[in-house]
Amino acid sequence: MEKRATFSSTTIGLVFVAPMLLLIFVFFYWPSGQALYWAFTLEQPWGGGNQWVGLQNFQQLLSDPVYWNSITRSLVFGVASTAIAMGVALVLALFTDRELRFHRAYRSIFVWPYAIAAPALGLAFRFILAPEAGLLSVLNSIWPNIWNPALDGKDAMIAIVIAFSWKYIGYNFIFFLSALASIPRSLIEAAAMDGAGPARRVVDIQLPLLTPTLFFLLVINITESFQDSFGIVDIMTQGGPARATELMVYKIYFDGFKGLDYSGAAAQSIILMGLVVLLTIVQFRFIERRVHYK
Repeated sequence: MEKRATFSSTTIGLVFVAPMLLLIFVFFYWPSGQALYWAFTLEQPWGGGNQWVGLQNFQQLLSDPVYWNSITRSLVFGVASTAIAMGVALVLALFTDRELRFHRAYRSIFVWPYAIAAPALGLAFRFILAPEAGLLSVLNSIWPNIWNPALDGKDAMIAIVIAFSWKYIGYNFIFFLSALASIPRSLIEAAAMDGAGPARRVVDIQLPLLTPTLFFLLVINITESFQDSFGIVDIMTQGGPARATELMVYKIYFDGFKGLDYSGAAAQSIILMGLVVLLTIVQFRFIERRVHYK
């Protein structure tokens, strides 16, 4: 039988739990409660009290086409970055799982990008994708101004999608490789003996057994694309040009800290949280039914 640790006194257990509960309250519940309260009030920029306005902040947001554009851009960014990050990571994991030459080195190298902080990553890609001296500057020497994230909104969106996807390829790679390692080799070998090629083995055996991992990573990547993209957008584009990369999370920061619209920013944060919850529910409701658990 398993031995479980027990405390002779309830007080001792509470003492050990208290620091974590305090951190959760201070950095999660208290800010969330404040944001919820501010969302229904008119908060003064320089203090001096607030006024209860009910749903006025939400009505103003939902009637603002600029805010709806930020929602659309966030959805496009989330879908594009998730598709690229998961697709590339799956291909890399499949090649690494086949134990090609230098596969042990690949396992370490592919994980490194996830350890880089988003602002540092954004700064690096800002130079890498710079139109005047970056890797794509050769395109401008052939076709002038074909690539310019500083002036072209589509180029700017492509740049932040590439940067964010590159960061999460390593994260997805870890899970895909672990899931592939858990598939019995006897199944792969039996399929190979029956004449199934590598592509057929991937489609008929490996992908169906990877669906739990695929579903988990889909939820995580979609959620993180709405929350963890601020650092990259702030460093690379600052929401520009002409708000072409102003995602929901960046608009919260811009309106709250630069526009001093604390109530509006609080309402935006509530809508963002609700949208993430809604997307998660939709994924569990309509996508999980296709998952084949072992």
